[in-house]
Amino acid sequence: MYTRNQTRVIQIGNVKIGGGHPVAIQSMTNTKTEDIEAAVKQILALEKAGCDIVRSTVPTKEAAKALKEIKKQIHIPLVADIHFNYKLAIEAIKNGADKIRINPGNIGGEENIRKVVETAKEYHVPIRIGVNSGSLEKPLVEKYHGVTAQGLVESALDKVAMLEKYDFHDIVVSIKSSNVLMCAEAYRLVSDQIDYPLHVGITEAGTLYSGNIKSAVGLGIILNQGIGDTIRVSLTGDPVNEIASAKLILKTLGLRKGGIEVVSCPTCGRTNIDLISLANQVETMASDYEHLNIKVAVMGCVVNGPGEAKEADVGIAGGIGEGLLIKKGKVIRKVPEANLLDTLRNELEHWGE
Repeated sequence: MYTRNQTRVIQIGNVKIGGGHPVAIQSMTNTKTEDIEAAVKQILALEKAGCDIVRSTVPTKEAAKALKEIKKQIHIPLVADIHFNYKLAIEAIKNGADKIRINPGNIGGEENIRKVVETAKEYHVPIRIGVNSGSLEKPLVEKYHGVTAQGLVESALDKVAMLEKYDFHDIVVSIKSSNVLMCAEAYRLVSDQIDYPLHVGITEAGTLYSGNIKSAVGLGIILNQGIGDTIRVSLTGDPVNEIASAKLILKTLGLRKGGIEVVSCPTCGRTNIDLISLANQVETMASDYEHLNIKVAVMGCVVNGPGEAKEADVGIAGGIGEGLLIKKGKVIRKVPEANLLDTLRNELEHWGE
């Protein structure tokens, strides 16, 4: 992996990003922000899953005012997502938003930008500039003969300049596209030109299946170049699913430690147990042991199981009506198939004793 880019440090509520701080996981509520009870319930679920920063849309004055009460009941920074209306940006800041997300180009002109920046300065609230391939300005589309990485970067730099004009530098930048390679190229280009923290993600990635694949590929490319200070895996569905995916991407790239890593074989004709179900049960069970930083293997047969599991801390391998408990590649004992899951759970319960 490349050395991480040394971006400037930005404080978002009680979370610091940039400057080598851990990559923060972000998600977005899909409830109506005006419905305080629903928003809080979802945010608390996101917190439990491991979300570091949450964003909520603020399309109305009622939504902006709701932020104050939501903030009282949650424990992670709350970001207000603003489109078009600069007054809502100001209202959101005054009601406790820890950061606002805007496109300075669509909130109504120079004077409105100045008012938002002055309020953000007064309340010490950072601003995330969001540029999206779906809304790239027409002149840039014409200049580059379509939506391109270069056009996205030029748009982002233009928006940065709008804020810097008023001596504002608590800035986070995101450049998102549903085109994975274009998105990766845009982040590479912009990271060479600014030192502001970058929020990275593949926008409109899709459903749980396709969205996870596109996000893993895109974020893997971007993060492995040392680029990225916060990430979001954008999935169509329950946002809690985004957190597990983001955590696994970061762990796979060595950017986050802790929690159990489950490895399992793809099964073959030698498999004589219901390995697919067993592996899924182990993965679900593993979420209860986030304090353990170990690798758990689930193998389908006793032929290659011990060898394949040798790099794991503990594992199980299926046989005919029974299986093996394995530690560090060594067979510990045989276990009836029906007891494999409970045997593994017992090992995790007493790990390190």
